[in-house]
Amino acid sequence: MVSVSPTLAMAPISSDLLATFIAVSERLSVSQAAVALGCAKGVVSKRIAQLEARVGTTLFSRSTRKIVLTPAAEAYLPYARRALAEINAGQECVRAQRDELTGRIRLTAPVSWGQHVLARRLPEFLRRHPEVEIDLILADRMFDLATERIDMALRWSASAPPELTAAPVATIRWVLAAAHDYLARAGVPTEPADLTAHSCLCYWRDSSDERWSLSPFDQTAAAHLPAATLVQVRGRYHVANPDAVAQAALSGLGIALLPDYLCLDALHDGRLIQVLPQWIPQTQFGTGILVVAAPERLRLRRNRLLWEFLALGR
Repeated sequence: MVSVSPTLAMAPISSDLLATFIAVSERLSVSQAAVALGCAKGVVSKRIAQLEARVGTTLFSRSTRKIVLTPAAEAYLPYARRALAEINAGQECVRAQRDELTGRIRLTAPVSWGQHVLARRLPEFLRRHPEVEIDLILADRMFDLATERIDMALRWSASAPPELTAAPVATIRWVLAAAHDYLARAGVPTEPADLTAHSCLCYWRDSSDERWSLSPFDQTAAAHLPAATLVQVRGRYHVANPDAVAQAALSGLGIALLPDYLCLDALHDGRLIQVLPQWIPQTQFGTGILVVAAPERLRLRRNRLLWEFLALGR
């Protein structure tokens, strides 16, 4: 237990102290937290000491090898996150009291969909609202919206955590496609089991991505078939980027599992040919893009209008 004077215990806890506590809690490292916060390690240590003095208890157990949250810190962490989010939202609301749409929106999206779809749509929003700035962060990872100060995120997901507000933005259709020269060499599959004899390409991260699930397009006509057919596929090219998968398919390296936005043009002009069109691929990414945000972020007019622009622009 940290001893603390009554005067110090009544002192307000600043957003800097909360942000530092959250950063150290998530990284379990003073040095990594310092890098994330853009300050010196000594500043981080001083802020943690100040916070411990204010709450009157030890928040971290320290050793030469690691930092561990105390039970008090684990209990305090969700309150600190909510408090910091409310402080940040309150500051934004004060700055946004003017009628004009001004300020910066921090937005994240998956790399491939963000490049090919979202990046084409955002310029129209910026033309409509010339005083608004957008920081678009393209990354294939899940951001913590509160601690990383993200206003909203586009996610390849069918659902969102209950504490976030969510709305559908786009529907994704998955397609199996290959170049004509590849099919001329290797043959055209007529049923899912034929894929085992082909070189297959997909957005690959681990071996589980080499099991493809396909459902019959017409469930009524295919009532005698299982709801989904699982096929173990193989390929010589593994890449963790959907655009690279599409390029590999165009180069004739195999049959690719692609989202429609990456292959529709090539299918229309004949550079790619759809394979097994009577079967619908199912992936762990689902068939939709959601926009998600903490409810308090949508109190800001600029965020709310971008939300509506994205959700209604389907």
